[in-house]
Amino acid sequence: MPEMFSDAVLDWFDRHGRKDLPWQQDMTPYRVWVSEIMLQQTQVSTVIPYYQRFMQALPSVEALAAAPADEVLHLWTGLGYYSRARNLHKTAKLVVEQYAGEFPRSAERLAELPGIGQSTAGAIASLSMGARAPILDGNVKRVLARFDAVPGWPGERPVQLRLWELAERYTPRQRVADYTQAMMDLGATLCTRSKPSCLLCPLQSACKARQLGTPTAFPQARPRKAIPVRSCLMPLAVDPRGAVWLERRPDSGLWGGLWCPPQLDDDTELDEWLAGRGWKRGEVAPLDPLRHTFSHFHLDIRPVLVRVDPGAGVAEAGQVWYNLRKPTRLGLAAPVKVLLERAQRHLHPDSEVSHVPHGDVSQI
Repeated sequence: MPEMFSDAVLDWFDRHGRKDLPWQQDMTPYRVWVSEIMLQQTQVSTVIPYYQRFMQALPSVEALAAAPADEVLHLWTGLGYYSRARNLHKTAKLVVEQYAGEFPRSAERLAELPGIGQSTAGAIASLSMGARAPILDGNVKRVLARFDAVPGWPGERPVQLRLWELAERYTPRQRVADYTQAMMDLGATLCTRSKPSCLLCPLQSACKARQLGTPTAFPQARPRKAIPVRSCLMPLAVDPRGAVWLERRPDSGLWGGLWCPPQLDDDTELDEWLAGRGWKRGEVAPLDPLRHTFSHFHLDIRPVLVRVDPGAGVAEAGQVWYNLRKPTRLGLAAPVKVLLERAQRHLHPDSEVSHVPHGDVSQI
């Protein structure tokens, strides 16, 4: 059975698999690693332009390790889940400092690096090194869960262990890189979440979920919980030059290491914040509200433009007056990018607004 499974998958890949993705060209461990981290929680179509810009700016692990954190976060702006970018930067430095720029040659060693779990390590090792290392990303989980009709939600430990057993069993010893890519492609293009193309699938004859007539029942969806809603006031303080005040958030927590306006509770706290800086509140103009959805709660943002005169005061470390006409390359959370563009349209209605792809703004 394992040989029949992998043979069918590889035969399908030879005829229908994707072979022109940017990270499939010059497939080095560095290029595969960056692509795999970007593809965590993010679709291929969204990742491609980000990946191309990232590789153009930082073409090697040495370049990434030497880059300022703000440059890395700037290139990541809009992709969401910014801890991925911070771990990417941290791992690049470790690879350069501890491994002389060469990635470890085993999935086990790779998985010890920040931000690289077992599945991502398997993808790097198999795709760029030809090592026999199973993977279990979302697409592969779906294919295996349906093929063997594995009950339960994959987030549960027993279900996850069962899927890893299947991944190990079906991974061949030859053409491992092609097989790994084929399994990801199969889940992404045919064995999709809501409308699987079973008639085109190379595994259809032995797929237990199809035999049961309920392929979309596998894998079981995560149990739903009501998502709480929080709200905040986000002032965009504007100086006489039209620059907006931003503060760098702590490295840990939401939007860690990114530049944002203050996040306040209400107008009273706004007055206290302005007084604490020695600024008088000038004209206040509300902007359209914005809802940003994290993985575990909604955040309703009430943005306001506040004219201020900071006098002779200057920004200190972790603070910046952000020039909307000549923006600095900083890491910005996706909703902050949206708010800054709205601020620019309000302050300079005749100027062109520079748009950066936002990706899915429902992510951290």
